[in-house]
Amino acid sequence: MAYASLETPMVGWVRAPERSAHYATATRHIAILLFDGCSLLGAGIVAEVFHAANELASSASHGWTYDVSFLSASGGNITCSSSIRVWTDGLDARHYMGFDALFVAGGKGARSASRDERLIAWLRRVHANTSTVRPIGEGRALLEAACINGVQQRDFGSYNVREERDEQNGSEANDRLESMKSALMLIKRDLGIDVARNVAERLMPDAGDSLMSLLGDSTGRSPADKVRAAARWLQENCQRSISIADAAQVAAMSERNFLRRFKMEVGVTPSDYLLHARLAITCSLLTDSELPVDKIARRTGMGNGDRLAKIFRKRMKVSPTEYRMKTRREAGI
Repeated sequence: MAYASLETPMVGWVRAPERSAHYATATRHIAILLFDGCSLLGAGIVAEVFHAANELASSASHGWTYDVSFLSASGGNITCSSSIRVWTDGLDARHYMGFDALFVAGGKGARSASRDERLIAWLRRVHANTSTVRPIGEGRALLEAACINGVQQRDFGSYNVREERDEQNGSEANDRLESMKSALMLIKRDLGIDVARNVAERLMPDAGDSLMSLLGDSTGRSPADKVRAAARWLQENCQRSISIADAAQVAAMSERNFLRRFKMEVGVTPSDYLLHARLAITCSLLTDSELPVDKIARRTGMGNGDRLAKIFRKRMKVSPTEYRMKTRREAGI
């Protein structure tokens, strides 16, 4: 993203993200799609990973929590391949806003589920706004039916059905391991390596050296991919009290290397990028809400009204109040 695109003024940034309230509550929404005849093994371990992360994050006063939902085409009870019945929520148009991660269960019922036109249409709509889509074993059949063969997994690199099949060779154990790894990498990004390691140790005691490879940077992401992931993280979390050191950790880089790489890839420093993200939400709130300037400053990570006014005059050449009056007048509000 070029710096010029952030400056005219704030084109493309003046609207708060659609899910800004979601990020403000520091909750990640995780969905696990089930169907009759699905395998509960892989889906269950994914749910358990996030459950363990919530417990550890709560005890350590971390900011993020995970809200995990089991979904199915019609909702209600579905019967897994082990004959265990699981209660699920039905598909809803509200899901079109997407999730932070969507896991598609595997199992012998996947092929039949891939012929459910309503389910496949829902997948096509939802995946466009979902950061990570991961099939568990045979769950890839649903993604193939939805023509989601090249889903961009923004945190883990590209997902390709054929490559995934070649790598896993139909191994159910490896399917579960890959799903667990995806969940742990999300936790590593949000809560740090220590929480992710503790979750893995709780679920995989005595894992030994394999634990380090599970949580290591084995995704094959380039430095540019890491920087872009960190830039997204900065934008998504800009309303919170965060630091550039936090973003460097997301990118799995030293702070010095991160600063250099970020400027090279994005065209601005991480601090400027974060400031622009905060100003974008500030502009939106000034135009669309009745909140006082001081409260907007606190809500957007800008400190207080005086600091916001100083930054606003320097960057926007007007005061926050003048900006509010001008944009409302132009919008006919």
